[in-house]
Amino acid sequence: MTEPATVAIDGNFDRATTRGLWATLRGRLQFWVSVVLLACLAIIAVIPGILSGFFGQSDPRSCDLLASNRPPGPGHPFGTDVQGCDVLANVLFGTRTSLFIGLTTTAICLIVAVVLGTLAGYRGGWVDSLIARGADVVLGFPFLLGAIIVLNTAPDRTPLLLSAVLAFFSWPTFARLIRSSVKEVREREFVQAAHALGFSQLRVVLTHVLPNSLAPTLAIAATMVGGVIGAEATLTFLGVGLVPPSISWGVQLSTAQSYFQLAPHTVVFPSIFLTVTVISLIMLGDALRDALDPRGRA
Repeated sequence: MTEPATVAIDGNFDRATTRGLWATLRGRLQFWVSVVLLACLAIIAVIPGILSGFFGQSDPRSCDLLASNRPPGPGHPFGTDVQGCDVLANVLFGTRTSLFIGLTTTAICLIVAVVLGTLAGYRGGWVDSLIARGADVVLGFPFLLGAIIVLNTAPDRTPLLLSAVLAFFSWPTFARLIRSSVKEVREREFVQAAHALGFSQLRVVLTHVLPNSLAPTLAIAATMVGGVIGAEATLTFLGVGLVPPSISWGVQLSTAQSYFQLAPHTVVFPSIFLTVTVISLIMLGDALRDALDPRGRA
């Protein structure tokens, strides 16, 4: 049995906590599988041109209409799309865009949720009510419908704009989770002791409350990255997400949907990368959740 992670007497995570979490994670196959797959995707996102050039075509926008919808073969391991562009090069360059949107959206959500959720949970009263009602208003809009309405009014749909829109409709879930954790932690003995010692409220929040409140949120954040990548692909497929010349898996699927029977490879390969990425992030989120939950340590 792995020793459960412990929390230091002052409320901060100590070295035993870190060792306990690492001992739990390193013993789980799904953690290592997800880490290896995500590490490969990160490498692809950093050097897509080098990797695609190694297999034949390094420029995803170098197209030959005479080679339209060719099946996989020499020089084009994943074949070509309707415009004669190399599918492999577009898939590899699309990794960068899709990961950027997933990570940026999640980062924006975390920043907003940490600020608002901590204020609501720690201050309580009218501050809590105001933030809670604002979150309820945002949650009142269906996620995809709200994103479609906003994106349809945007003159230029860039990856950053798409990330901002997705984050706007996603932050309440994180904020509610952080609020609940903060409300629980603020009543613990070590927080009360810090107040009794004369620590400022900002110091108490930053050094005692937040470190002990963010664990559930961080576990969900990994899963959310995968969800956001899938949402981007869905919105783009519906025609309200990214548009060419942007390169993403969603753009590839949207462009190839009319040619699935004629050139199935234009749909299959982007779908494989999209599926592997989402599943890897979900697996990582599950592993983190189990490691951070004492009941999941065994």
